[in-house]
Amino acid sequence: MRSIFLAAVPAGAVLLAAIPALAQADLASGQKLFGQRCAACHGTGAAEKKPLGPHLAGVIGRKAAGVADFKYSSALVGLNLSWNDKNLDEFLTAPATLAPGTTMVVGVPQAEDREDLIAYLKTLN
Repeated sequence: MRSIFLAAVPAGAVLLAAIPALAQADLASGQKLFGQRCAACHGTGAAEKKPLGPHLAGVIGRKAAGVADFKYSSALVGLNLSWNDKNLDEFLTAPATLAPGTTMVVGVPQAEDREDLIAYLKTLN
């Protein structure tokens, strides 16, 4: 059984133990994965602008291509969805499968890694 790490969760963050799909998520692992795979292109706060990807603060629940001051690919602009656990998991598995033509080329092939990463992204809301 995987441990739940909540000590570094910012105030106001969602308690993951109450979310069955993410009850086994490891936030420390998700934060580490973010640093290794995502941070080069994505920031964690609205003020943290990066040229290759939009910030991911509030990504859960946000409309795809929803950061006003970021120029998205037409593939993401054409998606008619708001990010949730399910479609974000699908996108992170293989970005071009959900959004053919996306400029995001880095996927997260391992289901456990995606679970941890999505749990961490939820703390950025």
